[in-house]
Parts: sequence; structure tokens; C-alpha cells
Amino acid sequence: MGWTRKILRVDLSNGTCKSEPLNMEWAQQYLGQRGLATKYFVEEVDPKVDPLAPANKLIMATGPLTGTPASTGGRYSVITKGALTGAIACSNSGGYFGAELKFAGWDMVIFEGKSAKPVYLSIEDDKVELRDAAHLWGKTVWQTEEIIKKSHQDPQVRVCSIGRAGENGVMYACIVNDLHRAAGRSGVGTVMGSKNLKAVAVRGTKGAGAIKNPKAFMQAAAAAKKVLVDNAVTGQGLPTFGTQVLMNVINEMGALPTRNHRDVQFESARKISAEAMAEKRPTDGKSHLVTNAACFGCTIACGRISKIDETHFSVVNKPQYWGASGGLEYEAAWALGAANGVGDLEALQYANLICNEDGFDPITFGATVAAAMELYDLGILSKEQIGLEAPFGSAQALVALAEMLVKGEGFGKDLALGSARMCAKYGRPELSMGVKQQEFPAYDSRGIQGMGLAYATSNRGACHLRGYTVASEVLGIPVKTDPLVTEGKADLVKAFQDATSVFDSAGVCVFTTFAWSLADLQPQLDAACDGDWTMEKLTLVGERIWNMERLFNNAAGFTAKDDDLPPRLKTEPAKTGPAKGLVNGIDKMRPEYYKARGWNPEGVPSKETRARLGL
Repeated sequence: MGWTRKILRVDLSNGTCKSEPLNMEWAQQYLGQRGLATKYFVEEVDPKVDPLAPANKLIMATGPLTGTPASTGGRYSVITKGALTGAIACSNSGGYFGAELKFAGWDMVIFEGKSAKPVYLSIEDDKVELRDAAHLWGKTVWQTEEIIKKSHQDPQVRVCSIGRAGENGVMYACIVNDLHRAAGRSGVGTVMGSKNLKAVAVRGTKGAGAIKNPKAFMQAAAAAKKVLVDNAVTGQGLPTFGTQVLMNVINEMGALPTRNHRDVQFESARKISAEAMAEKRPTDGKSHLVTNAACFGCTIACGRISKIDETHFSVVNKPQYWGASGGLEYEAAWALGAANGVGDLEALQYANLICNEDGFDPITFGATVAAAMELYDLGILSKEQIGLEAPFGSAQALVALAEMLVKGEGFGKDLALGSARMCAKYGRPELSMGVKQQEFPAYDSRGIQGMGLAYATSNRGACHLRGYTVASEVLGIPVKTDPLVTEGKADLVKAFQDATSVFDSAGVCVFTTFAWSLADLQPQLDAACDGDWTMEKLTLVGERIWNMERLFNNAAGFTAKDDDLPPRLKTEPAKTGPAKGLVNGIDKMRPEYYKARGWNPEGVPSKETRARLGL
């Protein structure tokens, strides 16, 4: 539908909501969602702001293809200064909330200030109001959504909310919509909680309109959908196995971080894989996986719906967890499993349900548990300090620690800090496996060299969704590159980062890029949006967005020293697998990357680069 050309500004301090016209000049330069909302954010917020201060803002934004018939056009993003990282944060979510916000007639919602008491925002097309949320405070995400739908007497209302993690200041709290889709990383839910904002409930009845050339758009969207269907990854692999298709693949490559990155292969990877999820359990004869599921407008349907084993120790006395609900994605299965040496699929699913129910990032949580288990293994943390035995491989410890975190009890308060702050507290900062205080996802960069550079230079801290070179280095998309070499990775990472910036800003899912290039997205945008959206323009837009985020981080105090990896990945060679004997070559790749970007040796975009990009 292109843009609705309206934004909603909510002043939580004064309790006011007002409509504003969208800045269309910026829309032509930054497209939408991630790019456009970040432009608003950097123009309005001091880079030095404390993420949890009222002066920080929180923006929920759609893209021009959100809510349209474009495949996967259901995305929205949350933009703020991240509580976990102190860097620019943009966390992307699927489900149905983003499309509903667009159907209500809004391109984005800007939250500023802090409410004196808990509130939630109700949007019914143009009718917008802040409502009391005292009765919702202390409730889980699942309870909040149910209560709001009942009070609105409308099962079609779409809700995003924070759980107790966001209320209690867990540094990596999420914003969850549709029960198990999440704007998951960097602590965006923590920022939402700091503003006493519990939820946003949206009902839109305006539908998708304002397409520039409807006939051309439908033709372009249909052609692009065929590309997805015909592709082995988006047409077969992801629908059948979900992202979990990668567990055994990455393990065999010797790039599955195990036991806090001590190892690169997990002996029990098979037990927590997509294949294991589909097998019948000996206990009840049922498979863990119930079905796949799709977000709004998605033709891929990579989502998992799973049902936990009712006899498992984690839930045997908790029937509220026996129903079918959001299942394990690859990143969560890795973080809760291999990262901790835990090969118990049902325990991972229980911890995953707790993450969904109370809104916290399973990647950071699992990686923080892994760091705690290493501290325990080294004798730095005792059973008395943690409250239980916590060796690597303990499913009981994983389950108990997830419950401790939600309750904010005992050692749960240390886990709530994230691994960087927790490890620093106990005098071993080097045991935190992340960049810019955000933990690594599920790829060891000794075995996939390009991911090391992508992690180190990601504007939101360690992230696989900012430059997924796994596509090229592992899957051969769009071309096969050698994962064990550093040559050529600077240009590869830059290209992935810039292209991803465009996909994130368009309002479609980054998983389309397994099959689509910008050449598949361009005709859809050109037919939907006012203006002339050429390949050259889109390429420039992607680069402009990346450099804008970088300049904000530079102003916030980040330097080239923050574009680095933990000592372990640079000094401790991989012990097994194809990468045996290798460390990550970040120190060689980083200067090459800065040069490719047109940045100075300190990692700051040059005057020439800024001028070329209109920054």
C-alpha cells in the first residue's frame, strides 16, 4: 500500500496522542520501517541518552509493503536506543501486528516520555487513546493478550506487549506479539517497560490501499512468490524443517558454538534438531512438532508449533504448558541447547515457552546461562551463589534458571544483566561471548569467517540478521564462498548489510533473501510506492541507512575498538571439524571493511562518504 502518510505521536508523560503527516522527503530517502523510523529517531534523540531515561524514544514502524499482498508483508520493527547495548536498536517481528497497524492507517507510532502509571495504547483506526493498565501490570504476555481481547470484545484485535521481564528491567526483554512472535533483541522490551507502557492493541479496518500501480504490483508480487516457491530453501527446506534445518548442517561444518564457545561441535546436536522434532517420542508416541505456521501474507511458513511431552520433569505438574504453542527456532534451540551443552529437546521447549510467555530474548538468555555455567565450571561461582548445581549439560539447571529469571529471585537477578555485565561483575569479562554487550547467535566465526566480521561491525551488536553471510559461505546463495578464508569477506559483508537494510525497511521478511535479490524486491516497491525506485536508488538507500546507524553509534561513543570479537575467538583455535586449528581473522578483515565502506581507520564515515549518501 505504499505509505499511509500518517504517523502517531504518543506523549506518555502528558497522556496525549496526536496525528502527524509523514515526512515524504525522508520516505524517499529511507523507504520505511527500519530506515525511516531510524531517521526520525536520530533526528529527535540525543545519542548520549540513557536508554532507560524518559528522553529515550521508542518507535514502532511498518514498511511500505507491510499489509500488502507482497509475500511476507507482515513485518514491523521497534527502533530505540537498546537497553542491553547502548547502541542503536532495531528489532524486527512478524506475526500479524504489523499488518494490523497498517490497516488502522498508521505508518509508525512514536512513543516519548514516561507514563506516571502503567498504561496501554488502544488503536481502532483513527480512534486512539491511552488506557489504564494497572490490572495488566504483573501479568504475562499470554495473559495480557487474552485480557485485552476480552475487554475489547474483539478476538481480531492484535496485541504486542511486554511480560514481567520488561517490567522488572531484565536487560534483554522483548516485545511479543501474537503470543510467540517477538521484536526480540537488544532490550527493546526493557525500554518499553521503563516507560510504564504495557501493551499496544490495534484493530484496523481500512485495509491496504494507495498502491501506485495495482496491476503492475500484483504482477510483480506474483512473480516474486513463484521465485520463493521454486527455491529449495524457501519452497522446501524452511516450510518442512523451519530454521532448525540448520542444526545438523552447522554442527557438521564445525561452526556450532558449544559450551560457551569452548567447542565448535555438539555431540547431541542430533537430539535437538529439526529431525528430532519430527520424530515420535517413546513416551507418548507423539512428535514434538505439531505443524508449521506462517505470519501474515507469508508463503514460506517457517514457523513451528510444538507440543511438549506432558510427562517431562519441567511440566509434569504444570498443565498450563501442555498445549501446542510456539516451537523452537534454530537460534533458540542453539542458545538454550548447544551453548549450554544441553541435549534435552523438551527442556529446551519449556525454556522457550518461558521466554515467549514473559518476553525475554532466548539468544541472550541462553548465552548468559552458558557464561554462568563456565563460571561455575571454573569455580568462580558456587552452588550457594547460584542456588543450585549448574554444570554444562544440566537440563535441570537450565529450567530452574529460566524460572529464577522470571521471578527476579536470587541468581536470576544476575542473569537479568546479560552475559557482559554478569561476567564483568565476577571479574571475567572475557567470558562473555558477544559484541557491544549483545550475545552471539548460533554460528561460530572460526568456522564461518565472514560472520565474525558481520558480528563485529553490526550496528546493533552481535547479530546474524544484519549480514547473513551464512547464506553465501554455507548455502552458496547467491554465490558460494569459502567459509574458512578471510579474503573477499569485507565486500561480501558490506553487500549483505546494505541489501538487508532495504529488505528490513520495505516491510518484508529477511528470509525472502534466500531466494530473492534486490532485483526481485525492486519491481514490487516501484509499483507500490510513489517515486522512481530503481536498483541504483535502492542500493544507495541501503548504504545510507547503514551509515546513518553507524554515525549515531559513533556519536553515542562507539569506536573501532567496539568492532571486535572476544579473545577466545581470536586466540583459541577450533578443536574439531573443518575449521580445526583456525581462529577468526577479524583483525585482517576489519581494515579492509572500513576501506570498502569509505570510513577512516577509526571506523568513522568520511566526509566524502557522508556527502555521497546525503548524510
